[in-house]
Amino acid sequence: MTCVEVKEIVRNCLKGEAEAWKMLVDLYSRKIYNLAYQFAGSPQEAEDLTQEIFLKLYNSLGKYDFERDFSAWFLTLARNFLIDEFRRTKLEKSQRADFEELTTAAAEADGPENRLLSQEKAELVREALLQLSPELRTVLVLREIEGFSYEEIAQKMKLPLGTVKSRVNRGRIQIAQAILEKTGGKP
Repeated sequence: MTCVEVKEIVRNCLKGEAEAWKMLVDLYSRKIYNLAYQFAGSPQEAEDLTQEIFLKLYNSLGKYDFERDFSAWFLTLARNFLIDEFRRTKLEKSQRADFEELTTAAAEADGPENRLLSQEKAELVREALLQLSPELRTVLVLREIEGFSYEEIAQKMKLPLGTVKSRVNRGRIQIAQAILEKTGGKP
């Protein structure tokens, strides 16, 4: 769907058209759910957060500047909501984040023993990811899971490119250190 078409849907939402709102929800629900899942780590909590984000969108839609890209604006709104929610509730480290996409291809290509090892490594990465600050976790999720370039992340988060690269690098280092600590120095 083009940017112009999305903006037309937003205009129709602002006019109170229920069908336009349904289209907007259908268009973004999967992406918002995936983002929420990265922060929450559980499907049920991600669903709840997704509903809360759409409620926030509904209440904030009148503030949207049609000169801006709607997708970037909405994802920023969602990301900020999730960071605020994370800070407010202080999610426990035991909750999981979905980092399966990093190891799925390798696990499927290997035999059962290697598959088990890959699952264990994915679990270590999930735990380490939850230990990161929201700022580092956000850039890592956008870079490693969502597949955005550094430039796209900088634009979406309104940060200098160097800051994005630095945060990704620091996040990777902290994850590696957490895994090494957990495994007693074994990679």
